[in-house]
Amino acid sequence: MDAKGAPAERPAAPSGRDLRLDLFRGLALWFIFLNHIPNNVANWITNRNFGFSDATEIFVFISGYTAAMVYGRQIDTAGVMVTSARILRRAWQLYVAFIFLFVIYLAEISYVVGSFSNPLYAEEMGALQFLAEPDVALIQAMLLKFRPVNMDVLPLYIVLLATFPPILWALKKKPDLTLAASILLWGVAGSTGFNLPAYPDDRMWFFNPFAWQLMFVFGGWCGLGGSDRLGFLVHSRLVLGLSAAYLLVSLLVVISWWWPPLDGIVPEAVGAIIYPISKTDLSPLRVLHFLALAVVIVRLIPVDLPALRSQILKPMILCGQNSLEVFCFGVFLSFAAHFVLNEITGVLWMQLLLSVSGIALMVALSFLLSWYGRVEREIAARKLAGRRGSS
Repeated sequence: MDAKGAPAERPAAPSGRDLRLDLFRGLALWFIFLNHIPNNVANWITNRNFGFSDATEIFVFISGYTAAMVYGRQIDTAGVMVTSARILRRAWQLYVAFIFLFVIYLAEISYVVGSFSNPLYAEEMGALQFLAEPDVALIQAMLLKFRPVNMDVLPLYIVLLATFPPILWALKKKPDLTLAASILLWGVAGSTGFNLPAYPDDRMWFFNPFAWQLMFVFGGWCGLGGSDRLGFLVHSRLVLGLSAAYLLVSLLVVISWWWPPLDGIVPEAVGAIIYPISKTDLSPLRVLHFLALAVVIVRLIPVDLPALRSQILKPMILCGQNSLEVFCFGVFLSFAAHFVLNEITGVLWMQLLLSVSGIALMVALSFLLSWYGRVEREIAARKLAGRRGSS
């Protein structure tokens, strides 16, 4: 997030891509993977234990930011209709990935339940309906209404991207008015509980898309130049101080939930106002925490930070650049780790080993995908050069 009036920043990469976006999306994917493993000491390092927001806000915001940057440029060159078709094609690819992930994930759970005669896995992972009536559950999954545990983020992303074409057009024409409409919809959804139905029929979407669209639209607004207009706030010492203070207060509140010495730190009258801090409806406290965290991070990590091009951060950046595949792979790995901890041993060293091994496999996949993409581009470039030479 650059700022007007700030010192000139050189591009973070030759392509002009802001590597901080890939870096933190990769970090969010690592955190999501760790958080999906129950009874795992390694997930204590994730940001959900240090404040009101967590990796989901980071992932959704960056997805909106990058989508607006990429497709916003295409609107200028290819037009609204062609760009809209490309966005919908990407949403379709995400939908196909979700169905594929659903089938394989449920097969993995069903195999474990049958092989180890432990039906608790089906209940814990939200797969009972599939085992009871697989035909109905599959149809409901195709309608994005049935989602086993750990699969809620992908349907949210599908809906946000599928509805993005008119929003992107509005962001290009009337960015501030579009953001205001998004804020209004978020407020209405949060105050009324307006949400989409899920399966079984007594459930609603875990991530209310009418509320979470705010993070996606705000990311798009920033990606199309809004972050420049916020520069005077981001680089204000007062705003930085208030952000740091809010992060500290939220940290103390979160710690008080599990550390007895801080129990009661939140006055009862204040607790009656702020609780529950809803993740489903994207509580205002979560939004404020994300904004405060963003201000601090932007000040600490400028776009031209040399470390962003170092080999140390490359694994995380590559994971962020291959987010769909890495996320799907992480869902499989998190259940496999959960199974090992339950059926073999849940000792500390195994928790750490599985956490590190899972992230290493996610990184290996991202390196493989990046290598393959680079080879494909080189082949395409050679073919194009050959055609030009023959003509």
